[in-house]
Amino acid sequence: MPAMYKVRPLHGSGVLAEHLPTCMYPLPNLHRAPGAAAPPQEEVDPSLQALESRQEEILKRLYELKSAVDGLSKMIQTPDADFDVTNIIQTDEFSPLPTNGADLDLMLGKDYGALKDVVINANPSLPPLSLLVVHSLLCERYKILSAVHTHSSVKSVPENLLKCFGEQTKNKPRHEYQLGFTLIWKDVPKPQMKFSIQTMCPIEGEGNIARFLFSLFGQKYNAVTSTLIDSWVDTALFQLKEGSSKERAAVLRSMNAALGKSSWLVGSELTVADVVAWCALQQSGTANTAPANVQKWMKSCENLAPFSSVMKLLK
Repeated sequence: MPAMYKVRPLHGSGVLAEHLPTCMYPLPNLHRAPGAAAPPQEEVDPSLQALESRQEEILKRLYELKSAVDGLSKMIQTPDADFDVTNIIQTDEFSPLPTNGADLDLMLGKDYGALKDVVINANPSLPPLSLLVVHSLLCERYKILSAVHTHSSVKSVPENLLKCFGEQTKNKPRHEYQLGFTLIWKDVPKPQMKFSIQTMCPIEGEGNIARFLFSLFGQKYNAVTSTLIDSWVDTALFQLKEGSSKERAAVLRSMNAALGKSSWLVGSELTVADVVAWCALQQSGTANTAPANVQKWMKSCENLAPFSSVMKLLK
């Protein structure tokens, strides 16, 4: 069939073959003959060099971090990591409570010409017995001006709570006392304490206040001992005092085991853990059913005057 129309060719013979590429894209020759001159070095972009240096630094830090994590994992997986820290406490040297106490200026701030006052608000429906015990212990160390007041939010307070500090005979001028201790029976959800009325937010919670007041004795503990003391304080308040019957039974078993190794809950000297635990045990109603070691420990506490004075408030 003859063509409908003719088209003139756009190139001559041999042009197509001449201009067709032999590769997708050209690359510089990386190989050179022996003895030939080396090609000129291309300049490296400074930003690329900085990026490479940063990458090397990151990889180095990641390697160091991996090594540290591997070391920690080996430490945790060893059987020695699950040792009983109470064994350390048995060998830790305890010194009695210092006879001169702590530096009150350092603990409570220096205020020339004024008595340092500690003011505590507490609810009479659940009196913080541990704070009363610590107050009695502090009275053996410092000259304390004690006072009890009733806030208008409380309608009535039992007579024994109004006289929880005993008969206070203020036969000395105010400036001769070292510390003022004022307890205000008030309708508050939890005990609150201030020792700088104008500038300080209150310290809340019976355990926190007891820890702070006990620190006024100036006793120093290592990190392990301090952790055990804090643990017993929290356990006594949240499980022994406020927990279920199963939680209380578990705490009593733990206390019995700890008191089988030492005279007190932590080491060989009285700590705030003993004060808070004894008071929580009294308020939980499980004192009479406590195991043998706990019963022996309770008698040791009650042989001390500060505990025996608080016993009168429970009757």
